[in-house]
Amino acid sequence: MVSVDLNCDCGEGFGAYRMGDDAAMLDIVTSVNVACGFHAGDPEIMAKTFAAAKAKGIAIGAHPGFSDLWGFGRRRLPHTAGEIERLIAYQIGAAGALAAYAGARLAHVKIHGALSNIAAEEESIAQTVARAIKTVGKDLAFLVPAATKLEQAGLAQGLSVAREIYADRAYTDAGLLMARSLPGAVLHDAGEAATRAVSMISEGAIIAASGKRLRTRIDSICVHGDTPGAVAMARAVRAKLEEAGIAITPFARQ
Repeated sequence: MVSVDLNCDCGEGFGAYRMGDDAAMLDIVTSVNVACGFHAGDPEIMAKTFAAAKAKGIAIGAHPGFSDLWGFGRRRLPHTAGEIERLIAYQIGAAGALAAYAGARLAHVKIHGALSNIAAEEESIAQTVARAIKTVGKDLAFLVPAATKLEQAGLAQGLSVAREIYADRAYTDAGLLMARSLPGAVLHDAGEAATRAVSMISEGAIIAASGKRLRTRIDSICVHGDTPGAVAMARAVRAKLEEAGIAITPFARQ
């Protein structure tokens, strides 16, 4: 039977501010990527999110990114390779500590926002990211955008690599995410996103906005938790996958 993981970025509030409906998303997904305090999140939110995920048997991951609360980690900030390596190491350490505090354990790492977009295209940054994960958490799975430099770097560093696609984002012909500033870059129609996700899993390919297919292995589908209608989107994607006979299971051991 064909199977796939369904993951979501969670814990992306800060202090009194909340982003998305994590409780509802945890009833739908099989893996979560928890913000580590740099682009969003804080110790209280992290611990509570880890504990809630553990209680539901959901695989838990760290979601490090640029130190950019103001821009939600979606701005390209100037950093050296060494600085990026230490930013990631720091955040994985924080996530591991708060997961342990909640009686849980980290299973994987997924890079957030602008840092992920840069590393998906630039080999040197991709290698820096993978090296940071290998150094501080070599047993952690590395959840990467499929068919990118990050996938290649993770494999080169000997990490356990899982490849993801996005249900609610459009792709370029190169297999990269379209910039959010472009029309149609973010999909808002739950039915459309769900149908496209099933097609990509069934065909084993990224489907670009132009219709071009890029063959790739797909281990996980991401549904963003911070977009309007995120819960309805996630439910529609899961329902459509199950309707197509595709099993929903975590890609990493819990």
